[in-house]
Amino acid sequence: MPTSCRSIPEADLSDPLITVAVPSYNQGRFLDQALTSIFEQGVPVEVFVLDAGSTDDSAEVISRWKDRLAGYRSHTDDGQAAAINEGVAQGRGKYVCWLNSDDWLLPGALSRLVEAAEAMPEAPMVYGRCWNHHENTGTRKAVWVEPFSERRLALRCIISQPATLIRRSAWERVGGVDPALHMTMDYDLWWRLYKAAGAPQFIDDFLAVNRVHDATKTKTQRRLHYREAIDLVRRHHGSVPLKWWLAQPYAVWWKGLMR
Repeated sequence: MPTSCRSIPEADLSDPLITVAVPSYNQGRFLDQALTSIFEQGVPVEVFVLDAGSTDDSAEVISRWKDRLAGYRSHTDDGQAAAINEGVAQGRGKYVCWLNSDDWLLPGALSRLVEAAEAMPEAPMVYGRCWNHHENTGTRKAVWVEPFSERRLALRCIISQPATLIRRSAWERVGGVDPALHMTMDYDLWWRLYKAAGAPQFIDDFLAVNRVHDATKTKTQRRLHYREAIDLVRRHHGSVPLKWWLAQPYAVWWKGLMR
């Protein structure tokens, strides 16, 4: 992981194509890799780091990158979703996305996403495949991602957030992510984009890595995750498939005991 930015291609802040929001809190040990992966993409990006007042070494990492960032701040805020909305709202890119500070993009990911989005102008967003990188073991496993259909989206979240790119026009149409949600703001956003602007389009390429570690919200707040997911499926789809009720005991209670 580099300690400086000198070898990274310069971002074209005068005419950014993509606005990237990077929400972060006490993820200094991962933040440098996330930012490096964005600036190595070779496309015009503007990056906003929204730090929630970290007490680790995040400030030092941000300081090393500050000349490359379109904006950054570090203070308490109203949560991850609000921070993402804040970062995107400050930008001008035709496309928007966010990258959590413990995830990273694979080489060429943004170029591939832009290429697909330009070829499918009717799609509100495009998405590809993603790896789960298990920090404790160093192993990788493919995230469950598949071509879009409402029926499949009602059964599970088939879109992996780090490997997505959204048209700003579609983002603004639905108002971004919902600040009231803490666990499923991405799942909810896919539903609202689909309902308001049409089906997302799938790219069959691996584009990003989702880091799995003991401090992630999906590991520490499983019950809240399922409650939010079931509520939003009911709201957007009209009914909750039986799968959710069958899977919840295993995912929430049994996995919790096995940690």
